[in-house]
Amino acid sequence: MQSFGIIGKPLHHSFSAKYFSEKFADENIDAEYKLYPLDRIEDFAALCEQAAFTGINVTLPYKEQIIPYLTRLDDTARKIGAVNVVHFTKDGLIGYNTDAIGFMESIRPLLQPNHRKALILGTGGAAKAVHYGLQQLGIATQFVSRNPLKGLTYDALSKEIMKEYTVIVNCTPVGMYPDTDVCPAIPYQEITAAHLLYDVIYNPQKTLFLKKGEAQGATIANGIQMLYGQAEAAWKIWNNR
Repeated sequence: MQSFGIIGKPLHHSFSAKYFSEKFADENIDAEYKLYPLDRIEDFAALCEQAAFTGINVTLPYKEQIIPYLTRLDDTARKIGAVNVVHFTKDGLIGYNTDAIGFMESIRPLLQPNHRKALILGTGGAAKAVHYGLQQLGIATQFVSRNPLKGLTYDALSKEIMKEYTVIVNCTPVGMYPDTDVCPAIPYQEITAAHLLYDVIYNPQKTLFLKKGEAQGATIANGIQMLYGQAEAAWKIWNNR
């Protein structure tokens, strides 16, 4: 039996275990997929000694912290600087990033000619993958962070900036279940029907961030299609397809 799983903290929001367990059952695949919540990334080495993995997924907050534990990264993961898929091979642990693939596939059908610039809320591993994906799609990006050294601050989001940047992607965990009554602090009154708001969060299906954008007439989308795309890409990697 092949062994797969996901590491991160917390994992109660994870879509991967249900997705892959159903896939294994539906396709009669002799494999298992489990959740491995880690309190710290230093516990990863011990976990690898306990389980004979074929592959794992990596989620918050370890997409960047996992890198020193890997043998090498593929080109995309190296350019992004974050890993969400690890393949255990005879040559070592190889890191990949399929978040960018899933994101590009899910947002591409929603893009309009006026969507030329994007604000990325957050600067973590998911934000790095989204940045890479938007760059590949020819969209200029600007990070927004509470840390002024990492991008624009939320207080700096003026009416002019909001008008110029018509794609806004939330890559923070703000608004994720169970804390569904909060949202990133952007000037929602400046959002119009010309905007596209995308939230990488998928639980709840419609975050407060998306609800506020929808109320202003914006096009909205959550991260569920991104997850399906990245999961299928991960499966291909693990099976060398």
